[in-house]
Amino acid sequence: MTNSHRNPLRKIRVQLMLLIAAFVTMSVLSSPSGALAQDGTEAVYDYDFGSDAEGWTVGFADLPVGHDQSIFELDHGHRPLPDGLEGSGVYVQGHNRSDDLFMFLKRQVGGLRPNAAYAVSVSLDLAANVPTATFGIGGSPGESVFVKAGASTVEPVTGEDRNRYLRMNIDKGNQANGGEDMVVLGNVANGEVVNREYRIKTLDNVDLPLSVSTDADGRVWLIVGTDSGFEGLSALYYSRITYTLSIVEPPKTGGFQPPVWAVVLLAGIGAALAGLGLTALRLRHQR
Repeated sequence: MTNSHRNPLRKIRVQLMLLIAAFVTMSVLSSPSGALAQDGTEAVYDYDFGSDAEGWTVGFADLPVGHDQSIFELDHGHRPLPDGLEGSGVYVQGHNRSDDLFMFLKRQVGGLRPNAAYAVSVSLDLAANVPTATFGIGGSPGESVFVKAGASTVEPVTGEDRNRYLRMNIDKGNQANGGEDMVVLGNVANGEVVNREYRIKTLDNVDLPLSVSTDADGRVWLIVGTDSGFEGLSALYYSRITYTLSIVEPPKTGGFQPPVWAVVLLAGIGAALAGLGLTALRLRHQR
């Protein structure tokens, strides 16, 4: 066969190979993986408590029903930050007489996509006056007071268990361990504290994101708190809480419809194959 006869076949084969390569590349790049949507579907809720508690309410759990307030010393409220710090925050205080005291803040937010899954990122500024490497009854007043954050479709509330203790209705985990609805951000110990003065410590869950699904109205509950193994008095301020919720698109399963680019490429490949066959037949007849 002469070069003039081979050139049409070579040209069609090259075009076919390019079309197939493009099809494979686009298939890999566009395959569903459940990754975060990249269309700006994100909601940020930021609270600095400049003038009030901004809708956050305080609660206490893991203590007896009918506990003695005089020994548990529970207290909370919106207050100016201590001397040396600017601004205001939500103050929370409690004496862990039950060997396991959970002090929390909660708030509901809306405006999200209904019945949708979101990835949750939390950052908070906490003012505490506990230095690192301190010792106390049951554990350290710093390293044994664990800071947690989470989100839930249902409102986090306490209920009485069989031992007449107030327990959370969500899975917050226990002390150093997180749960399905909350993750551990760190603890209240701060290496910048020297003379028991209050200092700000920033914590986040950048290395341990969590997920939540909204309700039918596009709402979700936010919750932060401290889970204490230290059997003493803890007193701290939340001076800033920021939640970022990013929509998560689920993997596509069933009822697959190919994208337009795939249809166009497949049509091109089909045309190239048809052209290759016709050229081969014509060359055969010319022999």
